[in-house]
Amino acid sequence: MIAIHPDLRDKTVLVTGGSRGIGAATARAFAEQGARVCVVGRDATALDAVVAEITLAKGTAMYTIADVTDAAALARAHKEVVDEFGPVHVLAAFAGGQGRAVPTPDLTEERWREVLDCNLTSAYLTIRTVLPGMLERGSGAVVTMSSTAGRQPEEVNLAYAVANSGLVMMTRQLATEVGPRGVRVNCIAPSTVLTEKVRAHMPVAIQERVAAIHPLRRLATPEDVAHAALFLTSDASSYLTGLTVDVSGGRVTG
Repeated sequence: MIAIHPDLRDKTVLVTGGSRGIGAATARAFAEQGARVCVVGRDATALDAVVAEITLAKGTAMYTIADVTDAAALARAHKEVVDEFGPVHVLAAFAGGQGRAVPTPDLTEERWREVLDCNLTSAYLTIRTVLPGMLERGSGAVVTMSSTAGRQPEEVNLAYAVANSGLVMMTRQLATEVGPRGVRVNCIAPSTVLTEKVRAHMPVAIQERVAAIHPLRRLATPEDVAHAALFLTSDASSYLTGLTVDVSGGRVTG
């Protein structure tokens, strides 16, 4: 692939949720630009496969195991990548999930806390781990992962909607706070993405029905989201911060 963002070459990029789906596609995309990529997750086999694929394509990658809801584990992961690749220039905080619809009366307190931790607290802890180094150097780019479920009502559980809405405001607040110190923070909000999980669990007929409500008449691919991440963390978007970009095929969100 011809590099379209040459300024990303030799940058150190940390991608959470990088074992599969959007995170894995994003890790591959950054590696194709010549960046040094560290993927973070809990599934060593899946992470190893992502790194092997990048390495086979002549890219530079490593992985580290961490639960992104555990501050100590994130600190250890951050030290590993800094020791191996140097300071982190780009953070893609993409870990999350658990959006399956549950009626609110059936949404237990335990499940509520689990979903918020998985999506919102994990992003906060990851950013808090990496941000000090960026601020010290006076440069860096962060991209968070929300969802159309954080932009308008969807068929998801209440905790997931609230967490993703929180990610949008976290991005705006943080961008305002750290912009004067040279760090940019933006957010991506995809609609339904045709990941391995969606292919496995969503029947083709439903895929087609969901695609039909989007003006572009297709579902997003992980690569669609990855390309947005490249743009938002490259010099091509050097005057953009605090934005949420809807990777939603023209389906307008609130």
